[in-house]
Amino acid sequence: MYSRSGCHLCEEMASQLRSLGVAFEEIDVDADAHLRLKYGRDVPVLVAGELVCRHRLDPETIAKLR
Repeated sequence: MYSRSGCHLCEEMASQLRSLGVAFEEIDVDADAHLRLKYGRDVPVLVAGELVCRHRLDPETIAKLR
């Protein structure tokens, strides 16, 4: 999951993923100039080989993660 410190949407998605038992790695986009340029304020972004979702988990996405 691409995220940034202080992002309430990032914290929300991370909490939801943990409660679902989904293992994930958080990558701080601000720690890498390329990622900061690529994602800007467009976080969180959940990727599993390909884009899964941006900003919020929805029921359809959650079903795919299970």
